This record gives sequence, C-alpha cells and structure tokens, in this order.
Amino acid sequence: MGRLQDILKNGDADRLRRSWETSQAAGDFGLLPPGEYGCHVSKGELETSRSKGTPGFKLEFVVIDGEHKGRKVWHDAWLTEAAMPQTKRDLGKLGVTSLDQLERPLPPGILCKVRVVIRKDDDGNEHNRVRSFEVVGIDAPKSDPFAPGSSTEATSGGPTS
Repeated sequence: MGRLQDILKNGDADRLRRSWETSQAAGDFGLLPPGEYGCHVSKGELETSRSKGTPGFKLEFVVIDGEHKGRKVWHDAWLTEAAMPQTKRDLGKLGVTSLDQLERPLPPGILCKVRVVIRKDDDGNEHNRVRSFEVVGIDAPKSDPFAPGSSTEATSGGPTS
C-alpha cells in the first residue's frame, strides 16, 4: 500500500490534513421534490445513451433559488426519428433550429421554469425527470467595467495619470 506523502507534492500533505480536519462531510443529495423550479440552463451537450448508444442532447438545469438552490436536474432530448418532434419542440424553446447548433455552446443566461417529477425505472430505482420546461427570460449580460465606453473612467492619481 502506498503512502499519502508519496502521492502529494511539495508540502500538500499538511494542507490536505488541515482540510480533512476542518471539513464537514457533505450530505447526500436526495431527489428534488416534484414541483416547478426557477432554473438556468447551465449547459447542453451531445451524448449517447449508455445502454443502447442512442444519440441525444443532454440539457443541464441548475435551480437558482429556494432551499434547493444549486441543485441540478437533466433533460435528454433524443436524436432519433421517433423522438424528433419532441426534440425539436424542446430545443426550439432554446433557439436551436438546426443540428449544427448542437455543436456550439448554448447562450448563457437562459432562465426557465422547469417542472420536475419523480419516475421509477425498470429496476425500481427512483430518479428525477424534467417533465417540461418553459423559457421565461434571458438574463441581461453582465457589464464589463473595463469595456470601451463603460461609465468607469480613470481617476487622477491612477495608473493612467
């Protein structure tokens, strides 16, 4: 069996021990209760299912408020002939109108109302499922105080004086 200090670099063992001693164990995440949640679309990625290799596009939603803030839930939009009408409906809500767009990142700040339900799979395991979602807004872009034309001006005595 190896030794901890053999796998850590440059005094990281002491820092790791302090972190271990001062950290609380994280709680287990259970299921999100069924209901509607305000969420941001945090990403969308092309995927293939583990079981059958079915092509799809996975959307990740992050809850933005309430006691479940920061929790994530996912929605699969399958790229098959049978599922294409539902996939086009769902991805169209996000402004995706062509397959080529699936290879680019989704725009930031898409705010959605997401309806989450609990489903049981064939093995009896329960999991969250996005039943539906609706785009309710787009966050305003964050201003860059250093962008040309911003209201921030150099003051006397600063680096440009």
